[in-house]
Amino acid sequence: MENVRIGVIGLGNIGQIHVNNLLEGKVPRGVLTAVGDAFPAKLPEYAAKGLKTFESGDALIASGEIDALMIATPHFQHTTLGIAALEAGLHVMVEKPISAHKADAERLIAAAAARPELKFSGMFQMRVEPRYQKIRELVQSGELGDLIRVIWIMTDWFRAEAYYQSSDWRATWKGEGGGVLLNQCLHQLDALQWIAGMPAKVRSHVGIGRHHDIEVEDDVTCYMEYANGASGAFITSTGETPGSNRFEIAGTKGRALLENDKLVVTRNAVPSDEWCRTSKVGFQQPESTVEEIPIPPAEEPHAMLVTNLVNAILDGEELIAPGESGIGSVELANVMVYSGLINETIDLPMDGTAWEAKLNDLIAKSTHEKKTVEVSKEDFTASFRR
Repeated sequence: MENVRIGVIGLGNIGQIHVNNLLEGKVPRGVLTAVGDAFPAKLPEYAAKGLKTFESGDALIASGEIDALMIATPHFQHTTLGIAALEAGLHVMVEKPISAHKADAERLIAAAAARPELKFSGMFQMRVEPRYQKIRELVQSGELGDLIRVIWIMTDWFRAEAYYQSSDWRATWKGEGGGVLLNQCLHQLDALQWIAGMPAKVRSHVGIGRHHDIEVEDDVTCYMEYANGASGAFITSTGETPGSNRFEIAGTKGRALLENDKLVVTRNAVPSDEWCRTSKVGFQQPESTVEEIPIPPAEEPHAMLVTNLVNAILDGEELIAPGESGIGSVELANVMVYSGLINETIDLPMDGTAWEAKLNDLIAKSTHEKKTVEVSKEDFTASFRR
């Protein structure tokens, strides 16, 4: 095989980004051969470009036109389409989240594990962003010392009511399985667990439709406790403006702070725990140095992840975001909502079937209705450039 024939199912905003990257040659040895979408009216423009078109994921999977499937559909379809593609012998890349809830993610991961000859990857493009790679290096190498605290304030996701009313499935338990955490924050939650690991306990306060006429969460404040005693906070909202994006990790040897696209690293001359034990002066702190590290954003991060999948298929290259690693962000999104809804602290790993049962109950009891309104394509695509 010299090239990988790729199909994209789901031609919404993110699906179109993947389609364009492939058509524009941004993925070497990756050839877009077919696309699919449940709305037939979208398909003629792609057929005019010489692509095979299909009105369902199942038809695309069974077509024989592709070697790998990229899944960019609404969340609940990720698991069923992913399993069907793997069972048909196709390599799979799934957009975030890999599944709407942890129990489904476990099913998808099990299907991939049963077929080790196939590549299963997640679209977690923040893992190729140099700034997050640098922060992970600082933490994983021990340069910041033992973890003391991690705080991520991610409140610059402001969305007007029109955004939520633009589609029947958006911001519903049945359509998405959650709100700001599962939709907007999945990449941050992935980066959080990729950099600092998974917490041991979670306690959350969630605002269900606090700022919008929706049935899912749009405001979250979460406290996390790690196995070594470190603490953390994750705060997010789609109803706050102006918002903030501040990511801070403190360790015994220093601190990394990412804000306003600037990474500032402060290093202690003596680790804080050692200084605390040995200093003879109660108010004195160890000397420290401050370094601002200029790091440009990654160019074409989505295309980089797809290129990595192609290279893994053809050359055996290691996957940057193995699909099974996507369960961490799904679990965090689920457990933060679950904790807030039942008003309890939850130990991790969480019981995925317990949240699945709760989610099914929320879906069954949903009576929320919305008025569909038009939202400009530019408004949607702007969020992908942030």
